[in-house]
Amino acid sequence: PDCAIFSDTGWEPKHVYVHLARLQETCKTHDFPLHVVSKGNLKDDVLREIKKEGKGGSKPHPPFYTTGKDGKGAPLWRKCTEDYKILPIRRFIRGLLPKGGTAEQWFGISLDEAQRMRDSRVRYITHRYPLIDMRMDRHNCQQWLERAGWGDTPRSACLGCPYHSNQLWREMRSATPDEWSDTVTFDKALREQPYPGTNNHVYLHRDLLPLDEIDLSSERDRGQMDLFGEECEGMCGV
Repeated sequence: PDCAIFSDTGWEPKHVYVHLARLQETCKTHDFPLHVVSKGNLKDDVLREIKKEGKGGSKPHPPFYTTGKDGKGAPLWRKCTEDYKILPIRRFIRGLLPKGGTAEQWFGISLDEAQRMRDSRVRYITHRYPLIDMRMDRHNCQQWLERAGWGDTPRSACLGCPYHSNQLWREMRSATPDEWSDTVTFDKALREQPYPGTNNHVYLHRDLLPLDEIDLSSERDRGQMDLFGEECEGMCGV
């Protein structure tokens, strides 16, 4: 590859920014460009939209949960990934190319995420998935990172992503209470009035309750015996 590109939503966990800074220093050592692009701060854009302070143009569309037809939590249409991740990177790639030029865009999607593979929607970019070509699943990637001295590589995701699992919410609450508090405050701000474009209030959690009122306990916490352990050892299917 000629360079790496990271699209910053402006609301990543602190350990992601620490990791990014380490990557940037390493890339400088190897004279390998690591570009950071951004559409803006997703959290701030959502709050401005709630307060009707937006200046027009594209609106943030995270998949917040609201009441569905069956009375259960249903996500809103998600467009945040496209607007805050895909398009900023695509525009930057276009700017790197000469007129009529083309590029290969590599994605770090592992074998157990193969369902996330997509063909490019623009003619000047071809998608490639090297980890899948090498048959590397998540466990293989973790082993490689540990051997290379990157064993603490964090997962990139907005702090207030509605797709977080209960386990991730629990970890945030216990390990980074300041980020948990920030996210709880954001969740409450979502319901100052019906969310723009809907007649309903929205939530970060599918249970349609304020985040700090959700029972995030695991089955083990509730007395359920764990027979298999919570971490895949890479042996499934062997």
